[in-house]
Amino acid sequence: MKISSAPGEMARRSFLKHSITASTVAAVAGTHGASVATEPTAAAIEIGSRRELFVDDYLIDRLTGHTQQMLHHPVAREIALVHDAPWEGTGCGYHSVFQDGDLYRMYYKAWHLEVGQGKLDTGRHPLFCCYAESDDGINWRKPKLGLHEFQGSKDNNITMVSGKVGSLNVDAGHPAIFKDENPGAPADARYKAIFRSSKPNGLLPFKSPDGLNWSPMTDAPILHSLGAFDSQNLAFWDDNIGKYRAYWRIFTAGVTTDKEWKPGGIRAIRTATSDDLINWGPHTDLTYVDSPPQQLYTNQIKPYHRAPHILMGFPTRYIDRGWSQSMNALPALKQRELRASSSQRYGTAITDALFMASRDGTKFTRWNEAFLRPGIERSDAWHYGHQYIGWHLVETKSQLTGASNELSMYATESYWHGKGSALRRYSLRLDGFVSVNAPAGSGNELVTKPLTFTGSALHLNFATSAAGTVRVELQHPDGTPIVGYELEACHDLFGDTVDRVVGWRSGRDVSRLNGKTVRLRFELRDADLYSCQFAG
Repeated sequence: MKISSAPGEMARRSFLKHSITASTVAAVAGTHGASVATEPTAAAIEIGSRRELFVDDYLIDRLTGHTQQMLHHPVAREIALVHDAPWEGTGCGYHSVFQDGDLYRMYYKAWHLEVGQGKLDTGRHPLFCCYAESDDGINWRKPKLGLHEFQGSKDNNITMVSGKVGSLNVDAGHPAIFKDENPGAPADARYKAIFRSSKPNGLLPFKSPDGLNWSPMTDAPILHSLGAFDSQNLAFWDDNIGKYRAYWRIFTAGVTTDKEWKPGGIRAIRTATSDDLINWGPHTDLTYVDSPPQQLYTNQIKPYHRAPHILMGFPTRYIDRGWSQSMNALPALKQRELRASSSQRYGTAITDALFMASRDGTKFTRWNEAFLRPGIERSDAWHYGHQYIGWHLVETKSQLTGASNELSMYATESYWHGKGSALRRYSLRLDGFVSVNAPAGSGNELVTKPLTFTGSALHLNFATSAAGTVRVELQHPDGTPIVGYELEACHDLFGDTVDRVVGWRSGRDVSRLNGKTVRLRFELRDADLYSCQFAG
C-alpha cells in the first residue's frame, strides 16, 4: 500500500476505488424515513461484533479532506535477551513468541558465525533450538532444561538439536513453534514445531505435550520440493477456516526437479492449508495490493489476537544496495568489508521489516514504507540480518503507570557482530499498526461501506490532541443520517484511549440497529482512529 504524501490523494484513490453508484445505493437502501430502515443486507459487510482495524480498505468507502491512512511504528525498548551462552552466538534468530496462560514462551535459533578474510565459519557448534520464558513478556530468563548435552553438561536451555531423528535429518536452527489452538488436538500434541528438513528439503512437523520434549509427526518431509525453506517457515491453526495454514520461503521462478528445488528470481512467500499438518492442499504464492516485487526473507504471519479474522505479517525486506558512498559511510565499515570478502551480499545487503495484512490469507495489503526501520546508526546496526521481527506479537503491561496494555514485539540486533547477537523488545499501542489520521480543521471524514453489526454500543480506539475531536454519525446506506444518531447529536470524543464508547444526546444504545444496513461517518479533527467494534 502506498501512503500518499500529497494531501487528499489517499482520499481521492479510496473514493474512486470504492464509491458506490446511485443505482447500487438505491438497490441496497430501499425506503426509509425517520424510523429505522428495513433494507436488504445482501450488499452489506457483516461485521457482527468483530473488532475492525483500518489496516486495509476493507471497510473504507471514502476519505475526504486531508484524511489518510497512516502507518505507525513501534517504539524501541530494552534488550530482552543477549545470546551470549557458549551454545548460542552471533547468528541467533527466528524467534517464536507467544503467551501461554500466565507464561510467555520464546523459542529461537542458536547459531554462531565467525567472520574471517574470505570465509565464514559456522562450525563452532551445531544449530540448536533454544527456549526462554517470562512472567511478563519484558524480563526473560533462560531456564536450565536438562534435556540435551552441550560440552559435557545439560545445564542449558536447548530444546532441540540438529541431526538425525529416526530417518529424518532435522535442522533445528530454522524453528517455528506455536501452541495449537485446534480444539481437536490431542493432549500430547498441544504444542507444535515446524523445523526445516535437510536432504531432502521440506518441512518437519513435530509435536509436544509440554513445549519442551518433541517427537516427529511424520517419517518424511512435508511440502517437499515446493520451496527454498532457508528462512523461518511456519504453520498455525486458523480457526476462521478450521484448518492449518503454512507459510514458507521460495524463490520465484525457481525450478523444481525430481530431487530438489533450484532457486531463481526473488525471495517470496508461498502458502497452503491442511487438516492435519501432514497432508497439504494446493499451494499458492502470495499476492499484494499496489506493491512492487521486493525480496521478502521471512513472513511472520499469524492471526492478530484482538481481531483473529485478520492475518498480520511482519516480513523482513532484503535489499542489496551494493557498494556506494552511503554504504561506505554506514557503521562498522571494516567488518562490512570483511564479511563481503566471503560473499559481497554479506557486506552490502541491508534489511528492515514491513507490515502487511490479509483477510483471506493469500492476498495482502502490504505497506511499502518500512514498519521497523534500521534506526539511528550505531556499530551493530544497518547490516544484513538486522531487524528480523520475531513471530509474533504478545500483549504486555505498559511501563507507564495506569496506562492500558500495549503490544510487544521483538527484533534482532548485533547479527554477526561481537560474541553474541541480541534481541530487543519494541512496543506499540493495541491495534496501533495503522490509523485513519486527520489534521486539525474541518472537512476531514471517513465514511464506511454499508455494513451490519451486532451489539449495543460502538467502541473506538482513538487518540486526539487536547484540541482534537472525533464524532460519529450512523447513516442509512444512501448517506442520510439515522434520526438520533446524527453527527450534530454526537458528544465530542477526545483523549487517547484504546476503548471509549460513543454517545449521542439520545444515549449510547445502538441495539435497535442490530442487523440493519448502516454506514458509519467519522468526523476527525487532529485525531487518529485505530479500530472500532460494536459490542455490549
